[in-house]
Amino acid sequence: MPLIALGINHRTASLDVRERVAFAPDQMILSLQQGRDASGADNLAILSTCNRTELYASGNVDPGALLSWLVEHHHLPANALDSSYYVLEDDKAVQHMMKVASGLDSMVLGEPQILGQMKSSYAVAQKAGTADGLLSQVFQGVFATAKRVRSETAIGQNPVSVAYAAVSLAQRIFSSMQEVSALLIGAGETVELLARHLREQGVGDIIVANRTLARAQEMAEIFSAEAILLSDIPEHLQRADIVISSTASQLPILGKGAVESALKQRKHRPIFMVDIAVPRDIEPQVAQLDDVYLYTVDDLKEVIEANLRHREDAAGQAQAIVEQGVINWQNQLRGQQAVGTIRAFRDNFGAMRDVELDKALASIAQGQSAEQVLRQLAHGLTNKFLHVPTTRLKKAGEQGDSDYVHWAHDLFDLPAPGEKSPARNQPEHDQQGQDANADAANTDVKTRDEP
Repeated sequence: MPLIALGINHRTASLDVRERVAFAPDQMILSLQQGRDASGADNLAILSTCNRTELYASGNVDPGALLSWLVEHHHLPANALDSSYYVLEDDKAVQHMMKVASGLDSMVLGEPQILGQMKSSYAVAQKAGTADGLLSQVFQGVFATAKRVRSETAIGQNPVSVAYAAVSLAQRIFSSMQEVSALLIGAGETVELLARHLREQGVGDIIVANRTLARAQEMAEIFSAEAILLSDIPEHLQRADIVISSTASQLPILGKGAVESALKQRKHRPIFMVDIAVPRDIEPQVAQLDDVYLYTVDDLKEVIEANLRHREDAAGQAQAIVEQGVINWQNQLRGQQAVGTIRAFRDNFGAMRDVELDKALASIAQGQSAEQVLRQLAHGLTNKFLHVPTTRLKKAGEQGDSDYVHWAHDLFDLPAPGEKSPARNQPEHDQQGQDANADAANTDVKTRDEP
């Protein structure tokens, strides 16, 4: 099965490396088409999140060519990913995709957002025209398995996510969450989760900043928050005790100078910041300021690991579902491999049927009795259908190939030796007619060279 998954993730690559190979959403369609053409793949999908960048390709794909394109696309040195990338092929690639979609390979075990992100990557690849055929079938199997994991295990029931971890870390910093103000940068699903968790902890003053004011206002209405544009952040930053950012921007949104200015207005009251985005939204130099506590997505690991124990039992159940999903996929693929044979089988017998039917219709047109024509039709079909199988079975018997004979019994649902055929229960006069036809067919089998 020509399928590969190539990428890096939070286990194999640092944040510095991950943010250098992240794909801009507004360039994804072009990137997919370029990557497919450069690697020789039939189809390609790209999953790019804060914790991973993975390329899923089908066809006669050269992993080296795909890796080279990834490095060149992001203008990296030739060996930049040598110590951090992985390549999985065929069934192992399918298993990996199922684990990713189920949240079993996430920094936060069982986190639900990754399934939506994978569905989005597939939808974008479909829009780009790079997710047909085998790759499309793989994604359908992946989504079905992930759905089973979500519905049949408790892996996603406990609130353990990057957003939850960020708010939990903030609770360690502030003695009372009811007395703090929060600035959330971005308006995507992660920021919505952040707003929900902050509201649950009693934070009353929330500001949502986004590139488009309309989207920020939509979220602000849900959580009774204030909506501003990204360009308005400098004048509101001094109000924020908590700043959490998660956008898809390819450039930093918040620089050291803006934060220094806000700290002066706050009279150096500290600011707690969490940058969940990859690439980062907040310049790393901000961490050098004395009154800023800046955490990145990698710094949340400790908080996350402390909450994973609740999901470990469910993870074992989920892994079993994934393994069964791989088996189901293998069975489906093997079944598809027989489609061509089945089609040829039906076409061949259909052609024989048409020949005999044309003969029967011609006989009726010439005035022969319907009963006689039907008997001739039945005889002709039986003779033609059974000629090749009978000849091959006889040859197999002569050569002592008992497996071939047993296989024929199973394929055609034949009675075991000594057992009566269901046809023996038919009326005697019908059976006599069939016996006569069978004798005639056996004679023809020996003398005629059927197609």
